[in-house]
Amino acid sequence: MQRNNGNILPDEIGWIVRGQERREGTRLEMRAPFDQSRIGHCWQASWSDAQEAVEAATAGFARSSALGSWERQNILNAVAGRLQSEHERFAQTIMREAGKPITAARAEVDRAILTFRVAAEEATRIGGEVLPLDLIPSAAGRWGISRRFPSGPVLAITPFNFPLNLVAHKLAPAIACGCPVILKPAPQTPLSSWLLVRAILEAGWPTDALAFLPLSNEDTARLVAEDDRIRVVSFTGSERVGWELKALAKKKRVLLELGGNAALIVAGDWPDLEGAAQCAVKGGFGYAGQSCISVQRIYVQQSIFQPFCDALLRRVERLHVGDPALEETDVGPLIRESDAKRVEQWIEEAIDSGATLLAGGKRNGSMVRPTVLTGTYSPMQVRDEEIFGPVIAVEPYEHFGDSIAAVNASRYGLQAGLLTRDAGLIQQAYGALEVGALIVGDAPTWRLDSMPYGGVKDSGEGREGVRYAIEEMTERRLLVMALQASPGR
Repeated sequence: MQRNNGNILPDEIGWIVRGQERREGTRLEMRAPFDQSRIGHCWQASWSDAQEAVEAATAGFARSSALGSWERQNILNAVAGRLQSEHERFAQTIMREAGKPITAARAEVDRAILTFRVAAEEATRIGGEVLPLDLIPSAAGRWGISRRFPSGPVLAITPFNFPLNLVAHKLAPAIACGCPVILKPAPQTPLSSWLLVRAILEAGWPTDALAFLPLSNEDTARLVAEDDRIRVVSFTGSERVGWELKALAKKKRVLLELGGNAALIVAGDWPDLEGAAQCAVKGGFGYAGQSCISVQRIYVQQSIFQPFCDALLRRVERLHVGDPALEETDVGPLIRESDAKRVEQWIEEAIDSGATLLAGGKRNGSMVRPTVLTGTYSPMQVRDEEIFGPVIAVEPYEHFGDSIAAVNASRYGLQAGLLTRDAGLIQQAYGALEVGALIVGDAPTWRLDSMPYGGVKDSGEGREGVRYAIEEMTERRLLVMALQASPGR
């Protein structure tokens, strides 16, 4: 075993099917993004292992779907309790494998605890409704019941940037409604989800209803395309991969949480420019911008543009960039050096095309200094694409409608933020912005784990948030009752 700040991490982890951990197949090395030190090894499962996992999930569906709501609630609460009791171990694991600053890693554990607590409550609320059907004479005496039932085995595919809480957002709703799950974690960050899967199984969830299955992208795509026993595919990740999986899924239900290049609008009536700058910095540079709702574009009314930029740059200069293990670190590494090189290239391309560098722009290994640009325009990649790095573009606007048009001039539409106290502007933005959610008074990065979360356009389809994910993983079924004698008999 390997020790990290007093927390024991296994040197190797295997894939888990039917409650049994197996260490065979392809052995992959895990390295820390910050210093490339070796964390350990993860065994990658094969296509035949995937078939065994699907067989187990198919057989386990009868058992998981038959669990009483109180049983599912108890399991979910037990998992939340386990996360609480091992809080620091999970936080240190996230920090180590994802390069997330330790304070942000602890916040992620808190969010995962909330996700399981909310799921425990929702497990007892999956109800239905009684429908009056006696709307015409021939339907006299008829009534109906509409209820939701679990759809069947779920294939959950998760990204690296929230290796615990985004896994929780797939496993907790599935457990709440009784669906078996096959989890395919991100290859960069399998350890946090491995710990979570073990905690769920030890809490009493049926062993054949949960598999931890690190797979190659090829085998994952094949599973989506070929195995009709999988009823739901829940994917969080890149836009390109998500739509490719959607095309392969055929008749399966597919939930896609994809990319974004989130925008923040700062209206001229906002009274606190220092607070607005802090909101932008926190939303744009948290976890080095590696979030699909990270602030990437800021549109500021011309009358306050320069004082806002001055406040923004002062706060950027105060950010501590470095070792994610240190309490004072605000910005850590990108997940891979290749990603840092890509971000650096996009910055250089923007500058070469006429953008002005206001701060940052330098790379050292997998670290990129928090960067602020202005004078960006389409088709610069920093403007049009999801950069997934610590880069913000800030631009002025004259009329409020211009800022809305600028936000909408994107193929993404996940979340947007708006800083204003003008109710008319809020109403205008809410009706016109092409996004899944508008966050007023804060950055678009704000998310509570119980709220409906998802986007439009290339940002995906469907909604997460525990109750809304349960709806995606269940099917409405109607029972019509005609117990009275029909007229004339």
